[in-house]
Amino acid sequence: MSQAVWNRKDLIDIESVSVEELETLFAQAEIFKASFGTRKKFDTLKNHTVGTFFFEPSTRTRSAFEVAARNLGADILTLSESTSSRTKGETLRDTARNIRAMGVDMVIMRHSAAGAAAYLANVLDIPVVNAGDGAHAHPTQALLDAFTLREHFGRDLRGKKVTILGDILFSRVARSNIHCLTKLGVEVTLAGPITLVPQEFGNYPGVRVAHDLKSALAEADAVMLLRIQHERQTTTHFPSLGEYTALFGINAERLAWMKPEAIIMHPGPINRGVEVESEIADGPRSVILRQVTNGVAVRMAGLHLCTLYREAHTAAN
Repeated sequence: MSQAVWNRKDLIDIESVSVEELETLFAQAEIFKASFGTRKKFDTLKNHTVGTFFFEPSTRTRSAFEVAARNLGADILTLSESTSSRTKGETLRDTARNIRAMGVDMVIMRHSAAGAAAYLANVLDIPVVNAGDGAHAHPTQALLDAFTLREHFGRDLRGKKVTILGDILFSRVARSNIHCLTKLGVEVTLAGPITLVPQEFGNYPGVRVAHDLKSALAEADAVMLLRIQHERQTTTHFPSLGEYTALFGINAERLAWMKPEAIIMHPGPINRGVEVESEIADGPRSVILRQVTNGVAVRMAGLHLCTLYREAHTAAN
């Protein structure tokens, strides 16, 4: 393995992360995943309190982060929209400073506003990890997706083809995956209704836009499905979920358009019977549950690396 490189106390996006840092995180995630089932304990976050700030609903991502933090020895302080003083008019800056004053050592935050995590990182001297900010970024989801692809196809993903299908316009997962996968040499195709996959997304290097589903699926080594995010849409971008399913949902017929060895991915939560039929989501070509497991390992790696970086620089100063 090449020398480990990690130059950040925060994990806010993928754009600013170098390929060398990606490789460092993946190598660390491999170490952590190899420990699963052995009951091996890690103490990177022993005597640390990790605050989880989730100002949008989340079960899967929050749970994965909490498991990851506990696996590293952390205590967890949970703050959600329903329990936050934000509902009484308190600003994000005030909330952050109050929590920091309580002795929190790291913040994991999901927020509806793009840029909220970056703002918090500038306010606080402790690590901030972005668990999703608006339609902007979801870095750990992209990292676990890439980690899963590497596990399946090998560590060198150059030349592999991934089709991301669904609501690209409002998807922070899609945006982070575009940056992550193209950094790793993957050819990315974005597919779906023209209203949800604008042609300008094709301006990203290494990315093409396709509105013909059959051609988008035919060459893919992996198909990453996204749900329709009506909660982020200010107007209706598609007539109905039923019509989306009729034109773009993955069923047995459309699965046959794919390469026999191609895999199905999904960041969750799955709308069964909408973007994918249940027998495919649960079938042998699905790696969806593996993504969930890998999400814990990758998040452990992110928390570990950000903590070590911050502590090293605190000691140096």
